[in-house]
Amino acid sequence: MVADRIPEHPDVRTVPLQQVLEALVDPVRRSIVTQLHDADADIKCGGFNISVSNSTATHHFRVLREAGLIRQHYVGTSRMNTLRDNEINKRFPGLLEAIVTADRVATN
Repeated sequence: MVADRIPEHPDVRTVPLQQVLEALVDPVRRSIVTQLHDADADIKCGGFNISVSNSTATHHFRVLREAGLIRQHYVGTSRMNTLRDNEINKRFPGLLEAIVTADRVATN
């Protein structure tokens, strides 16, 4: 059943700021967030420009999901990723924009 494959997602209202900041400390995870922020559509796990192994990427996606930053769902056999920007911006106004801006400066 498809519902069995969808991982659990926390209610962003219950995620502590500390957990969100710890998730965003890693440059690979910041890159994932920035790429999702800039995307016109959801991105499948294999569609990101990151230079880590599949198992390491899976770990990064899990950390972001558990921190409430991304939502994952399936389209066919592809696990898709969505930035939960509306929810995060409501809980922590301005945080994502600051992170994305800082990530762009750091990578240029």
